[in-house]
Amino acid sequence: MKTIVIVGCGSGIGLETARTISEKYNIIGISRTKHPELDNINVKFYEKDILSDNLDDIAFPDVIDGLVYAPGSINLKPLNRLSEEDFTHDFAINVLGAVKCIQKLLPNLKKSGNASIVLYSSVAAKTGMPFHASVSASKCAVEGLTRSLAAEFSAQKIRCNAIAPSLTDTPLASQLLSTPEKREASAKRHPLQRIGNAGEMARLTSFLLSDDASWITGQIIAIDGGLSTIKL
Repeated sequence: MKTIVIVGCGSGIGLETARTISEKYNIIGISRTKHPELDNINVKFYEKDILSDNLDDIAFPDVIDGLVYAPGSINLKPLNRLSEEDFTHDFAINVLGAVKCIQKLLPNLKKSGNASIVLYSSVAAKTGMPFHASVSASKCAVEGLTRSLAAEFSAQKIRCNAIAPSLTDTPLASQLLSTPEKREASAKRHPLQRIGNAGEMARLTSFLLSDDASWITGQIIAIDGGLSTIKL
């Protein structure tokens, strides 16, 4: 089976992606925390903080066919309450962590012949939303990184795409969905009148990793209930 590395597999979209693809691929999982379910699926797990820990002690196979970088942040504050450290941290977790993983695994991805990198942006990268300045700035950088790497890696047959979700029911978004009233208000902001779920993101991730997506690269794919493109 092909080998996929999932960074941030301990919860949310990363965990759901591991669940979704575990029967089709060998998975190497890297995360700060380990969800108990990872013991029951086809994941070789390493407990690492991607920003501070070294990856050199992980025995990656010579060939890696896919990399999913799922860590992220939801840091919503008015601009006058955002510090320089907030911007730095959001950029580090969303962009620099991804760069670190891609640089580390690039020699292995080159040997695949049809490798796929999947990153995550946000609906807020293209749609102006209040209190999203730091997150939006870092996610815009993810989109630029995605397109640049898709161009740079095309000769090596490495595809690079990003998924841009709207609000998704994951632990990362728990504070925004902590009451029935908040859930209802969030759902009503979307043309399809509901929020997203991790399974939907995981299934799109699975598609982008697969051979069925072998002619798709450099794309930012919105999965946002129509929020970024429809006005009712």
